[in-house]
Amino acid sequence: MYRLEDFDNPMDAIIEFEWQLSIYTGAPYVVTTDRCSHAIEIAFRLAHDKSPVSFPNRTYLSVPMTLHKVGVDYTLNDEEWQGGYQFKGSKIWDMARTFERDMYREGSNQIHCLSFGMTKPLQIGIGGAILTDNKEFAYRAGCMRYDGRDIRRKGHWAEQRSFKLGYHYYMRPEECVKGLNMLKEENFTEQLEKYYNYPDLRGIEIQGIEHG
Repeated sequence: MYRLEDFDNPMDAIIEFEWQLSIYTGAPYVVTTDRCSHAIEIAFRLAHDKSPVSFPNRTYLSVPMTLHKVGVDYTLNDEEWQGGYQFKGSKIWDMARTFERDMYREGSNQIHCLSFGMTKPLQIGIGGAILTDNKEFAYRAGCMRYDGRDIRRKGHWAEQRSFKLGYHYYMRPEECVKGLNMLKEENFTEQLEKYYNYPDLRGIEIQGIEHG
C-alpha cells in the first residue's frame, strides 16, 4: 500500500507513478498531467508543426477546443473508434478510453495521451499522461507541465534563473498515490465499447474570446 507520507519528497510520488506506468504500458517515458486535454495540448505544442489534422467526429468537446487553443486546423471524420484514435496528419493519439498492459509499441515514435478521469479504465477521478519513446520530447513535456521546471531537479526553484515557457498542468502527488495503489491492485473500470456516448461534433460552433 502506497502512502504519500512514505515519500521523502511528495513530488517523488509523481516520479514513482510515472515509472510504474512505464512498466505497465511498455512506454519508455511517461509524463503525467492533471488531465488528458492538457496532455494533448502539450503534445501538439511540442511535437506538431501546426499543419491540419483530422479525427473522429464523436469525441469529447475539449478535444476540438484544445486544437483551437493551440492554433491547429482540423477536420472531423465520420468514423467509429474504440479505445483511442489518431489525429491523422500527426503522430499524436487520443487514448483516453483505453488502458492495457504493453499498449505502447516501442520504436513507433508515437505519442499517446491517456486519461484517468471518470468513466476511464484507470479511474482515479482526474489526471492524464503522455506515453512516448522520445527522451528529449519527454524531458521538454515534463518541464512544460510543471511551470517550466524539471520535477527531478533538486534544490529550490528560485535558484534557477532561466525557464522554458510552461504551464501549471502537473498531476498532484495525492492523485499519483491513488493511481499507484489502483495500478498495483489492477483495480480498473471496464472499458466501454466503441466511443462511449459522445455526440456528433460537426454540428457545434466554437466561438473565440473577444478582448475589448
